Amino acid sequence: MAQDRYDDPDGAAVFGGRELPGPQAGFDPGPESEPIHLVDQILLSLPERDPARPLLYQLRRQIMERDIAHHESRRALVELEAALEKVTAPANRVGIFLGSPKDGIATVFVGGSEYYANIDPRVQPTDLKVGARVLINEAYAVVGLLGYAPVGPVARISDVLDEGRLRIGNEHGASDFVLERAAELIGVDLKVGDEVRTDPSMKVALERLPSKESREHFLEDIPPMPWERIGGQQEAIRAIRDTIELPAMHPALFEKFHYSTPKGFLLYGPPGCGKTLIGKATAYSLVQHLREEEGLEVKEYFMHIKGPEILNMWLGETERMVREIFTQARQKRKEGFLPFIFIDEAESILGTRRSTRSHNIANTVVPMFCTEMDGIESLQDVVIILASNRHDLIDPAILRPGRIDRKIKVARPNQESSHDIFGLYLTQDLPLDAAAVREHGSAEGARQAFISAATRALFARTEETKFLEVALRSGRTESLHFGDLASGALIDNIVQRAKESAIKRVIADNTIEQAGVREEDLLEAVRAEYRENEVFPPTDSVEDWLKLLDYDPENVVRVQPKTAHTEKARDRAAAGRVI
Repeated sequence: MAQDRYDDPDGAAVFGGRELPGPQAGFDPGPESEPIHLVDQILLSLPERDPARPLLYQLRRQIMERDIAHHESRRALVELEAALEKVTAPANRVGIFLGSPKDGIATVFVGGSEYYANIDPRVQPTDLKVGARVLINEAYAVVGLLGYAPVGPVARISDVLDEGRLRIGNEHGASDFVLERAAELIGVDLKVGDEVRTDPSMKVALERLPSKESREHFLEDIPPMPWERIGGQQEAIRAIRDTIELPAMHPALFEKFHYSTPKGFLLYGPPGCGKTLIGKATAYSLVQHLREEEGLEVKEYFMHIKGPEILNMWLGETERMVREIFTQARQKRKEGFLPFIFIDEAESILGTRRSTRSHNIANTVVPMFCTEMDGIESLQDVVIILASNRHDLIDPAILRPGRIDRKIKVARPNQESSHDIFGLYLTQDLPLDAAAVREHGSAEGARQAFISAATRALFARTEETKFLEVALRSGRTESLHFGDLASGALIDNIVQRAKESAIKRVIADNTIEQAGVREEDLLEAVRAEYRENEVFPPTDSVEDWLKLLDYDPENVVRVQPKTAHTEKARDRAAAGRVI
């Protein structure tokens, strides 16, 4: 009886209702798989219950396993041959693309030499950019692109030549280089003194780097600083506002009188009295007036330069930094910013020149600074603000009219001014002691009482607060008290001490709900501040100390440090009693 036969879709033969094992998934029978077909033919010819069928099935499985192993071995061999070919093939060279003199040809720099190379047709000519890295095969043909090198030497431009070329000065005495520009630098306004990154072979300038000194001096985030946030310096603020704001509000009137806007200011006075704050407020105020009154879209670019930071032991480096600062300021002005060059501790770099045989840094820095200032037209160009504790040490050539036109003294605050400064630091949202608020009827009443008490304690003139006796030529003797050392920075520190005392008390008592500053916290902060600042001048620097104290030393013949006269007075001071 004939038995039905059909082929399964997976490749297994079905005979007499029974399925013969087919090839595994992914197995492609080829000429070498014919023994399997012969076994299948034999199985089809045998009866269903023939005892040879199990042996044939076993034979068929072994043949399939052998064929599969054979195919896997051949595939592994092909992969090994490909890997061997890859690791034994010669390496491609990496070159720098310098240009394309004509279609299909490239000028490349490889291994210290230039080559006139062919370009692989598979490489798009539009993707080739001057200064980019390219792959070079054995025949020195361009076969691939690698883009720009992410690293490379940094050089400083000493001259800008024609056709966009750049002359790179070597600071160590070796020969200079002339570089081409990368595609990204074509059309970029490069100047002498700019830093550029080149390719490793020093053939092409790849990118312009921002000046390190400019980044250090530039303050990107300047909080709004209106004049109202500066306390106790009304006279200095009025002088600056008249200089800045009046010409902006009445330009026609000032032009009618042929008024020349000043180029810069000198802020001088004791340390900690707000010179830096006034400088920032000047920048903020001038920019606001240019926006509101003249409709100019400008933004302040405040460069805070600390004089000692740009001092350098190498000859000419400080002068270079001064030149770069002014160059950066002028460049930012062209970009729409209004640059402010604020030089703190100006006497350290602009000191009086001396006629000595040995080199003095002021002998070269001062002329460089004068030259740069002479290139500034007015406050509409670049604003120069100098700050100094010892303005008498600054070279007169810097301070002459036409360069620094306004000299504004930032004096120590008196008792009334200190009251205003306390009000700025003891803000209305500061938590105050609940008992004091009830006693004074309101939080504002308690705040004003605290401010008055702290101000009185700060300016108390008692034996405990006396720290210096000054003998004058006239025979009169004056006493300086701790209140004569008052400054905005000192008042800020007093308030911070009071806050710290309140926080410690809350932590110790675990009374967060009743947290608040007390009057005793401020009074103890005043005493603690003076105890930590009992620094007396040595006899050989009396004049310097008196100048920093804002005291005229001209008629002084002797100074005598004073402390608590008796042990009892010392004990009272240590116990925190205010007389």
